Amino acid sequence: MPDSGFLALFLVGLLGGTHCVGMCGGIVGALSMGATARWSMHLAYNGGRILSYAVAGAIAGALGAASMGLEGQVPARLFLYFVANLMLVALGLYLLGITRALAFTERIGQKLWRHLQPLTRRFIPARTIAQAFPLGLLWGWLPCGLVYSALASALTAGSATRGSLMMLAFGLGTLPNLLLAGMVLARLNEFLHRAVIRISSGLLVLGFGLYGFIGWLRLAGWL
Repeated sequence: MPDSGFLALFLVGLLGGTHCVGMCGGIVGALSMGATARWSMHLAYNGGRILSYAVAGAIAGALGAASMGLEGQVPARLFLYFVANLMLVALGLYLLGITRALAFTERIGQKLWRHLQPLTRRFIPARTIAQAFPLGLLWGWLPCGLVYSALASALTAGSATRGSLMMLAFGLGTLPNLLLAGMVLARLNEFLHRAVIRISSGLLVLGFGLYGFIGWLRLAGWL
């Protein structure tokens, strides 16, 4: 995945913010109620969540690198690049308003989440940083089409380190929507909901995916 993938994933995290608020908004709201160290709680929760993304990215990057190192690596590379760019196209369509473009991916992690979700009850309600951080670590594995699509790109990173950094870029993109609250968040969401912003961003991410398919065709020897 070229370095443009870092920017693409950051934009997806930032501009897919309404999806993030829908998935994590209840937890974020709970952290704001009765917490004496409000910002510290939010930072701890989001730090844990983004760390989980980075760990998942490292795993995806390592798996992708291992598959590319196998004998007959060209077919494996072709498959991984195809899936990664297909997911970027789906992300672009999501940002353009075709919200069901990612729905199928959220079924993938349901089995894992059924085992992890009961563990979150130990930290709810989160009243301390020591509770908020592990809650974020667990919540980072919540089945999410945006996250899984970003992970598909991390598969092509070429190494665990680059995969982790790609998911870190994605996680940092999601941060403003979940960290900021009240009027600031409302104004940010109003800006992100403007048609010109969503359409431009969707077309940009879609363009990344389509451009990636050109590279895929070259790798396959068809161009």
